[in-house]
Amino acid sequence: MGQEIERKFLVDKSKWEAIEKPAGIEIRQGYLNKKPENTVRIRTKGSKGYITVKGIEVKGVRPEFEYEIPFSDAFEMLEMFCDKVLHKTRYEISQDAHTWEVDVFHSPNNGLLLAEIELNAIDELFTRPDWIGDEVTGIPEYYNANM
Repeated sequence: MGQEIERKFLVDKSKWEAIEKPAGIEIRQGYLNKKPENTVRIRTKGSKGYITVKGIEVKGVRPEFEYEIPFSDAFEMLEMFCDKVLHKTRYEISQDAHTWEVDVFHSPNNGLLLAEIELNAIDELFTRPDWIGDEVTGIPEYYNANM
């Protein structure tokens, strides 16, 4: 079974703007289902499409299954079945053995900066870059499905 162990943080905008970053990738995503016990997400990321099914989080861990689908199918599903579509640019920053995914939101929440780090264990140690702000893991308003 696939699983996700993830922590989320706000990003200090002034410090983020001051660092050198790789090119970002455009993401559009929407939800076919947003029940608390499971979500079904459709996403375009660059020129690829994905469908992701996530289960309920228990003690910081939740089941996650993600599959690549044709971009045209993902695009059509976003247009036909998703009442809201999020638009953001993602930057991937490697640090030590981890990759920080920093999302710059365009809609909704234009200007919101969120960073996520995926871990192998709930208690795994990691280094926080100085541009990382307050932790917002578990706060519902910062889940993409709730935006």
